[in-house]
Amino acid sequence: MSRVTSYPIYVVWLFLFFAACTTATSKESVKPIVRTGELIRTEAVVPAVIPSPTHVSTASPTPSSTLTPEPSQTPTPGYPSSHYLSISGHKQSYALSCEASAAVDWAAYFGVNIYESDFQFALPLSDNPDIGFCGQVLTDRWGQIPPYAYGVHAKPVADLLVKYGLPARVIDGWTLEQVKQKIAENKPILIWVIGNMEYSEPVIYVDKEGREVLVAPFEHAVILTGYDETTVRYMNNGRFYDVPAEVFLTSWGVLNNMGIVHE
Repeated sequence: MSRVTSYPIYVVWLFLFFAACTTATSKESVKPIVRTGELIRTEAVVPAVIPSPTHVSTASPTPSSTLTPEPSQTPTPGYPSSHYLSISGHKQSYALSCEASAAVDWAAYFGVNIYESDFQFALPLSDNPDIGFCGQVLTDRWGQIPPYAYGVHAKPVADLLVKYGLPARVIDGWTLEQVKQKIAENKPILIWVIGNMEYSEPVIYVDKEGREVLVAPFEHAVILTGYDETTVRYMNNGRFYDVPAEVFLTSWGVLNNMGIVHE
């Protein structure tokens, strides 16, 4: 009786023992797998995606077709800052002979000697000073305009100088820079101004033939002989004067910067 009763107890005990072992083994074998699986799921399964950096071009920019202008440079003038000529002159012989007087002094500088009276009476006569001498040089007074006593402009004077063998050329509209350049070449300039570098109002005169000519009271002829940075020197009746360049340009401009140069 006791054997029958003890057998089932033994069997039950063995069953419980093996069940416990099985359970323990199952728990121990599953637990690391679950933990490892969690690590794989959170760290290894999904690889980290590193975004590629935004591409920044390091290539040199394409140059523009428009050229960058270089700083402008003021051209150096082809003449010195100051220059003066050695020239001699004389006082005009008649009240209206300033053109003849200046012309023979200008000619003498270039080695051609002419008497003032010879030059004066060789000029053609006209009521138009662009054509010939206007007035009576022996009797008339200075300061009037045609048809009254006046004088003569550059062209008849230059034409007569050419007959004396001089390469005289009429100019008008010249600038101060051109004047300086010519004087720097050691060539004085015969010019037409007003009085002793003064101003008068120019007017248009219509001659007997219907031709127009610009004239101005107290028209006068002098010779430019030098300059510096701010002044101009001229010879008037054998005497020398220095005036501001602005004063010279104002007086010379009345008759459109008229003159005669040696070329």
